[in-house]
Amino acid sequence: MIDERDRSFTSWKEEFALRLQDERLRARTRNRFLEIAQYLPEVLDRQANQKELLLSVHDYLEITVSDERVRKGRKALRKYRPLMGELEETYRVSADAVLAIWGLETGFGANRGDYPVISALATLAFAGERRAFFADELVAALHIVQAGDIAPEKMLGSWAGAMGHGQFMPSSYLKYAVDHDGDGRRDIWAEDPTDALASIANYLREHGWRSGQPCGEEMYLPDGFDLSLTGRDQVRPVAEWAEHGVRSPRGLQPVDYGDAMVLLAAGAQGPAYLAYHNFNVFLAYNNSVHYALSVGCLAHRIDGNKKFTRPWPEGQRVLSRADMRELQERLTALGHDTRGADGLAGPNTHRALRSWQVAAGYPADGFPCGEVLDQLRAQP
Repeated sequence: MIDERDRSFTSWKEEFALRLQDERLRARTRNRFLEIAQYLPEVLDRQANQKELLLSVHDYLEITVSDERVRKGRKALRKYRPLMGELEETYRVSADAVLAIWGLETGFGANRGDYPVISALATLAFAGERRAFFADELVAALHIVQAGDIAPEKMLGSWAGAMGHGQFMPSSYLKYAVDHDGDGRRDIWAEDPTDALASIANYLREHGWRSGQPCGEEMYLPDGFDLSLTGRDQVRPVAEWAEHGVRSPRGLQPVDYGDAMVLLAAGAQGPAYLAYHNFNVFLAYNNSVHYALSVGCLAHRIDGNKKFTRPWPEGQRVLSRADMRELQERLTALGHDTRGADGLAGPNTHRALRSWQVAAGYPADGFPCGEVLDQLRAQP
């Protein structure tokens, strides 16, 4: 028996198919969409029940850069060494960077997702949050089908439509996926990860990857270092950081890779990380500092290097989105404008927090955590 929601979804599909006429999609593709797109209520459940991930940097890195993941990454490097050599020569992107993204996105291909992408995107475009975004991604997915890169029933991915070994959204696939093995298809779904790894490398290249440079590296800050100089909005030449006394764990001046920023991802109690240009390239893949740091650290370990010499602090109280919103509101009320209270800690929040910390006499690391919120709550 067809319920009312299925009936509404069918009507929506027919209306959406009319839009597809203006999207350079042939009648055969439009008809195929009408045939195969199914309403998947479990996709809406997944979107509605996304748990707020409250992990400290320590806990996050314990998962994403675990010894087991490092071991698998090094094994993959040995297994695919000829391919990785080809990719380094063709795309001028380091093998460890490509493998690190592969490892974080799908566990080196083990968890690529099993949702039918056309149906998942259609469901989200019909009744989910951010409907316009998912509608555009659905159009992109249908262009992939029309191009013959993959049959629609084999186009599998996450509930949100991210596909293949590198979890490309369809729009990213259209821009950056490549046919490296020359079989006429950009197949990022196959067991053979050749096209997928080449596509990751191409994505990084197209976003400005600088060959021969790391993402970043651990640094030590001298006593009395002005912590208000840290953060994503404080980009300076490496030579200037050296003048400020920034040194490697071995006491050496940092290599001059151009401009860089000093990040205190866990605040003043944790390690300092000198992030170079390629850190921003990782942010283009996933705009999360924790993600980019994890990829950089995993790449560093896959390449045979050791862990950070300074441990990441344990037990830090992570702020929920509601807590972060309160922190932003309190900072703004005290005259340190965060330019909105959306519960997300962006550059404006870090800048405002550092400003308040300087005024209040606290270490100006700009790191929002439970201890800082308690300090703000204690303000008269």
